[in-house]
Amino acid sequence: MTEIIGVRFKSGGKQYYFDPQGIPVSAGQGVIIETSRGLEYGECVQGNTLVEDSAVVQPLRPLVRIANEKDLEVVQRNREKEERAFRICQEKILEHGLEMKLVEVEYNFDGNKILFFFTADGRVDFRALVKDLAGIFHTRIELRQIGVRDEAKMLGGLGICGMPFCCSRFMDDFQPVSIKMAKTQNLSLNPTKISGTCGRLMCCLKYEQEAYEDAVKRMPKNESFVETPDGVGNISHVDLLRETVTVRLDDQPDTPRCYHNCEICVVRNGKGKRPEGYVPPPPEELSKLRRDTPPPETEEERLSAALAQLSLEYSSGEERGEHTRSRRRRSRSKRPQEGAQSPAGEAAPPREKEAKPPRNKGGEGQKPPRPKSDRPAPPPAQEGAAAPAEGEGGEKRRRRPHRRYRGNKPKGEGGAPSKPES
Repeated sequence: MTEIIGVRFKSGGKQYYFDPQGIPVSAGQGVIIETSRGLEYGECVQGNTLVEDSAVVQPLRPLVRIANEKDLEVVQRNREKEERAFRICQEKILEHGLEMKLVEVEYNFDGNKILFFFTADGRVDFRALVKDLAGIFHTRIELRQIGVRDEAKMLGGLGICGMPFCCSRFMDDFQPVSIKMAKTQNLSLNPTKISGTCGRLMCCLKYEQEAYEDAVKRMPKNESFVETPDGVGNISHVDLLRETVTVRLDDQPDTPRCYHNCEICVVRNGKGKRPEGYVPPPPEELSKLRRDTPPPETEEERLSAALAQLSLEYSSGEERGEHTRSRRRRSRSKRPQEGAQSPAGEAAPPREKEAKPPRNKGGEGQKPPRPKSDRPAPPPAQEGAAAPAEGEGGEKRRRRPHRRYRGNKPKGEGGAPSKPES
């Protein structure tokens, strides 16, 4: 067994393994490591761990020491020098008219070497630029050309998913990505939709490629001739994630149906001619292919079912509201006018409740109007009560009833008062 520690020199960079020399190191501590470029400062991301000897590439470079306060001060001064070197290098690039883009400047821990990272479309002759930079900084100068993916990893940013770049967070190495992966996953081949900020194909296309390749082996191809529980037909669409296929039956070509992969029997995989002499099985045998649970609905079927449910709830709510309003109108029209006085000055007796007539089958729940002759006659006036003069008003003054809701009600049930008879 070999004891190792994992160290990362940049945030999101590759993890390297070193020999701790028996020094206990915990994750998050700064360490000074001996590398091929000299002493370097890094951050421990994996503490002391024992691994098999075969899993380690010998020889392992040793850990020098755990970083102290002086080492941290040196690292901070190097960061300030990097900002100054970046500005000077940009000015020199403009002076020489070189077609290159400076990305990052890095000082080593000892400060005896400066590394400049840049991007360019082709080869760049930067010999004159190196001479000028060496005359200014009086140290070793190295210019390294990198790709656009490395540039995105160094600079960082947010992808189209709203998350930080995968390459700047956890990816150690770039995996090869091809347009074939987008075709296998049934994605749009529009470059603006499957390309990342760096302009190359998105690295996340690689994540689910193995799952799609496994599903392709188990699912039939488009235009395959299959047997289904409802008949035979050709496949028009394959959904690899749900493992369903859309089939256009020979009997009903205008209404394609969706089936699970376990409900179909492939007669011819892929596009081609129908097998000669093929006779479809009887419906009884085809019905045995149907599984117990119904196949998942398509997007159009789910939307239509949701719209039908909403319309049903809306119509039932309107019926309940209309029924409640009609009941309120009937209760207002049947409310007795208690306390009203007759023309003679006496209180009118309350009306007796009448039996509610049955509703008509036509749906109208209103009472038929009563004839005028059925109205109870007013009680006789008491002796000594003053009668109204005939010459003043002509006829006897009739009490004006209290105004109520004037709707489409029959006379005598809370509607408009009838005209006085002559």
